[in-house]
Amino acid sequence: MKILNLYAGIGGNRKLWGNEHEVTAVEIDPKIAEIYQNNFPKDKVIVADAHKFLLEHHKEFDFIWSSPPCPSHGISRYWSSKAENSKINYPAPIYPDMNLYQEIIFLKHFFKGLWVVENVISYYEPIIKPIKHRSHYYWCNFSFESNPKKIDRKVWKSQIQPLQKKTGFDLSGYKGINKLKLLRNCVEPEEGLFIFESALRNLSPTSHTLASPTFPTEKAINKDLTAMQQVASPKCPLDTSLNSDIKRNFSLGLRGR
Repeated sequence: MKILNLYAGIGGNRKLWGNEHEVTAVEIDPKIAEIYQNNFPKDKVIVADAHKFLLEHHKEFDFIWSSPPCPSHGISRYWSSKAENSKINYPAPIYPDMNLYQEIIFLKHFFKGLWVVENVISYYEPIIKPIKHRSHYYWCNFSFESNPKKIDRKVWKSQIQPLQKKTGFDLSGYKGINKLKLLRNCVEPEEGLFIFESALRNLSPTSHTLASPTFPTEKAINKDLTAMQQVASPKCPLDTSLNSDIKRNFSLGLRGR
């Protein structure tokens, strides 16, 4: 199976996947990409913009995992930005990065394989409803039950040494990187394996095709159009005249099956 691992970081989500599959990882930071490559020498690592790479290469893969940058969505930065302590240089508020929702909508309607988009629990009500599992939000086209294995959340708030032991990554030989940030940004390896195995259960036993293919309903398309309208800029609104065209093409597609 050909796997695309976007915004790969040092590979927390991929840590326990094994080497049975053909994995392509995309990471924009060369130093971080080097760490990933050293840990997963059989993977193909590409230094590039993951958002753009997805658009141009999605047809080449059977399973896509995307973990877009989370700081603009997370609760921690939100509360830090709202703090009013002049003695501390808190970060200024920033717009939520809408690449997250662009990728969810794109994968939902244009990718024929299995996919999952992972992010942190946001400080706002998600524009597209996710599956909330432990400390993550997931948007995907397969189902999974709650992971029965417990994860010690206290470890993920600790320092470098405990995190290295927990994740299985040794960063002692690297310089010029924020080791604590890299380790804390990792998807827990056990969680990454759980989601990955859940996706594999949706494949047929003799091929790499979806066991039960699903198609977007007109109701789902309406929901996504509404979501797109909500994130459109007032100075550059979504052209709502497109709605009727999209619905008409959808109906023609149904009749053509």
